[in-house]
Amino acid sequence: MKYVDGFLAAVPKENRDKFIEHSKACTEVLMNCGALSVVDCWGDDVPDGKVTSMPLAVQKKDDEVIVFSWITWPSKAIRDEGMKKFVEDPAMTPENNPMPFDGKRLIYGGFEVVHSHGD
Repeated sequence: MKYVDGFLAAVPKENRDKFIEHSKACTEVLMNCGALSVVDCWGDDVPDGKVTSMPLAVQKKDDEVIVFSWITWPSKAIRDEGMKKFVEDPAMTPENNPMPFDGKRLIYGGFEVVHSHGD
């Protein structure tokens, strides 16, 4: 059964190009670790909420944009093995591929796919 890792972060607007570079470097390693696909999205219609919202969840600042990303894996077992390889890859160290955003406010989680249609 397919498995998905989902991510939500706030990235400084000025770091858009750095975010894309970071994402491409991560994608190359993730695909070599067994991922089926990687999608990174730059928010352009992410409203603030009064009680809850994506911006509130990541404590978005005025100079930041919400990014939403996900990785699709063939199974949780392959994801667990692949993510272990990913974090151990020398190309993914903070020195070699620094995150262009505050990782302390990154929200992430793993999900078993229970329904999917189309791509």
